[in-house]
This record gives sequence, structure tokens and C-alpha cells, in this order.
Amino acid sequence: MDETRPFRPLLLRAIGITKQFGALVALDGFDFDIPRHAIVSLIGPNGAGKTTLVGMVNGTMPPSSGDILFEGQSVRALPAFRRAHLGIGRTFQVMKPFPGMTVLENASVGALFGAKGGERNLRKAREQARESLEFVGLGKRIAQRADALGGPDRKRLELAKALAMQPRLLLLDEVMAGLNHVEIEEVIEDIRKVRDRGISILVIEHVMKAITSLADRTFVLHHGEKIVEGPTDEVLRDPRVVEAYLGKKR
Repeated sequence: MDETRPFRPLLLRAIGITKQFGALVALDGFDFDIPRHAIVSLIGPNGAGKTTLVGMVNGTMPPSSGDILFEGQSVRALPAFRRAHLGIGRTFQVMKPFPGMTVLENASVGALFGAKGGERNLRKAREQARESLEFVGLGKRIAQRADALGGPDRKRLELAKALAMQPRLLLLDEVMAGLNHVEIEEVIEDIRKVRDRGISILVIEHVMKAITSLADRTFVLHHGEKIVEGPTDEVLRDPRVVEAYLGKKR
């Protein structure tokens, strides 16, 4: 245990998570913790197993072995919708808004599916969805068809859908990919505001400015294995990370 780190109670703990696809081991014995009210980043080259890990945390992909504890209880056997009800929300790297539905209707699905979905009627779900859309800057586009949005606004809608679920843990899978510098700064500020609401966040991102600006701690995956973890500034200076991910010239 690192005694120099301030203690924060854990929200999620993954123990020995492994995922195999036939003979291919996509993730091999991965351990990690996410404290409450923290931003943790997961980085690594394409194909390292990052999105596979997120799928196992939120329940869209079962682990081959290992366990995932949320609030101290195993959720390994729970389907995605049950984990969403507990407070685990995520965004998807490939954005697929529900076609033919408005921006508000898309976000309302998140509200109905999330932590208090079983307690909400459609009116309450729309209220929660509207709040989330205002938060990400889409408040004036709620009546527009979601499949008519451009790339940056689809990213914002993806975040709004996840926030409408009222998660305690938010898994962000490359929400800044394809955004320009100004848009990245806006999303960074939004993520800080999400954390300030008391939500823990796992960020998968290739935008190093976002990682250095946001993450308390960073884990690095390479070929399905964790090669280093620790405070973000220390991790990004580690020679193993420079060679495997950032490149020798960096």
C-alpha cells in the first residue's frame, strides 16, 4: 500500500480480470481499484484491451475469470441493466443514437434505464434527460432528430445519455476522439463538473492533455496486461510507458 496517497474508500475493485476469445487472451489477470470521487485513466495502444475491460465492468461482456466488486459486492453475475440500476453508466466509443428519435427521447432512454429507472415515469425521465442535455450544451437541440447531429454533438449526446442514468461510476470510452482543441477543453471542464457532483470516473482516452488535466491515477495496458500504474505524472514518465505507448521519441 502506498502510504503517501490520501485514503479514499473504494467504489469499485477488479480482481484478476481475464478475458479470452478462444486461444486469444485479450485481458490477462488485470487488477485495479477506483476510489470514490476520483478520476482514474486507462491508457494503452489500440488493441490493448481497454474497451474490453469497460465492457466487463458494465456487464456487456462477461469475464472469463476474476471478479468485480462494486460497493464491496460482486457484480460479476449481474447483467448490464442490473449494474446500471446500481449506478454503473458508460459511454460507447462508436456512437449509435436511436434513429428516428429526438435528442430528448434518446437521453430519456438513459434516464429510464439508469439508477432510478424503475422509479420513474416518462415525465420524470424527460426532466432528468433535459437536465443532462443542458449540462452538456445540447439544451437548445432537444427537439432535433439525434441521427442528424454532427460528430461533436453526438459525443455530447452520448455523455448526456450516460449522465441521465445518474451513475455513481461513469465509464468514458474516448469521448474526445475527433474533437478540436476548443471542444476538448469544454469536455475536460464538463468531466471535472461531473466529478464535483460526487461521481467517480474511469476515462479511456488517447488525448494526453485530457489525461494530464483530469486523472488522479493512471493504469497502462499493453497486450492485455497492466505494465504500470500510479500517479499520472509519474506513469507518463515511466520508460516502459514511453516505449510501449507514447513512443521512444517522446
